[in-house]
Amino acid sequence: MTPRPSVLVARAVFPEAVARLREHFDVVPNPDDREWSRDELSGRLQGMQGLLATAGEPIDVALLDAHPQLRAVCLMTVGYNNVDVDACTARGVLVTNAPGVLTETTADLGFALMMAAARRFSEAERFLRSGAWNEWRVDLLAGRDVHGATLGILGMGRIGQAIARRGALGFGMKVIYHNRSRLPAAAEAPLAARWVDKATLLAESDHLVLVLPYTPANRHAIGAAELSRMKPTATLTNIARGGIVDDAALAAALRAGRLFAAGLDVYENEPAVHPELLTLPNVVLLPHIGSATEATRRAMVGCAVDNLIAALTGAVPPTPVNPQVLS
Repeated sequence: MTPRPSVLVARAVFPEAVARLREHFDVVPNPDDREWSRDELSGRLQGMQGLLATAGEPIDVALLDAHPQLRAVCLMTVGYNNVDVDACTARGVLVTNAPGVLTETTADLGFALMMAAARRFSEAERFLRSGAWNEWRVDLLAGRDVHGATLGILGMGRIGQAIARRGALGFGMKVIYHNRSRLPAAAEAPLAARWVDKATLLAESDHLVLVLPYTPANRHAIGAAELSRMKPTATLTNIARGGIVDDAALAAALRAGRLFAAGLDVYENEPAVHPELLTLPNVVLLPHIGSATEATRRAMVGCAVDNLIAALTGAVPPTPVNPQVLS
């Protein structure tokens, strides 16, 4: 009898997902839900053909060479910048991710975070909880309007387009965007979205939302120079990836009043947050919860499980990152 493949589940997931995997494989879970060090991950991958992973496990050349039996790395996230995809492809290791299932939920969070920054929600809550609210003033915690304002989107993929729909159709916002390639006219038309170059995007946006993927080329796509081109009345929202924004430069701009406010769900060195950001009143800080609803997290894990089962049983995985491995 051919032995069953073995798979490693890098973080604790829903019990029914593990049960599905056990129908096909010998499964080694992470019941403590502790982030393993590189050496711990490597030790646990001994003899494993599959890995169900998050965006936190580094899959690089050294790890792959130490485990030539590995056949599939299936992520429950959209982003895969923690995986050396080229190295996986060269070694015949399939990589999959979970696009689509978290689009609307993440767009909800991004739009809410933008509004929270514009209307000073965090600052207002701290003000109330401190007991400082004892009178009305005409300028008390006055923020910036969202309705009718210009919404700028850097990165117009699925999530960017979902945010654009919310702004244009729900709040009457004027939508401008910059993307590596312009959308087809049929996609722009329902949103009256207008492609602009990056300099124009920075200069004209009242509320700029970042939804571009992380690549080495995109590191510090928003730095001191870019922030200096934005309106001092504008807000910046990052729900993309840490490292796309130079957090130190952002903190300096917020402190100096060169930018009105920011909303951040991701950070350069997360879970560490730049200490300057923690001291500022005009930034809303969230702990990378863009996709964090129960239904969406279940869908993300389910997608990874579907991919892993398919990859190791000879079927076609639903969402391969490097489909050339399949051929």
